[in-house]
Amino acid sequence: MAKGHTIEVKQGTQKVTVTIGGETVAESTRPLLVFETGLPVRYYLPPEDVRTDLLAPTDTQTTCPFKGVAAYWSYTGPGERRDDVVWGYPEPIDSVAQIKDHLCFYDSVATVTVAD
Repeated sequence: MAKGHTIEVKQGTQKVTVTIGGETVAESTRPLLVFETGLPVRYYLPPEDVRTDLLAPTDTQTTCPFKGVAAYWSYTGPGERRDDVVWGYPEPIDSVAQIKDHLCFYDSVATVTVAD
């Protein structure tokens, strides 16, 4: 890891609800909370708690030196299509192996609501 850069993954119990254009795309009470230096906490959700029928994989990939290669999905449900709004790590690096196949939503596009 880069000097001063940390990532911590914790199992959460908060209820996380994700909506896009008023459509509920995910609901989970088993999020993984990812705390990473310089970034807001991110909620990675198990795929079983996400309406993957409303998502379509894209060819977009990015590489994070601290998590690995990310894959992306677009929202294709009712309303306006939203490209690359969801990402996940199919093969994360060992230090964050827990996030494998979990999905995270850009809160600039989706509404992510967290309740204790």
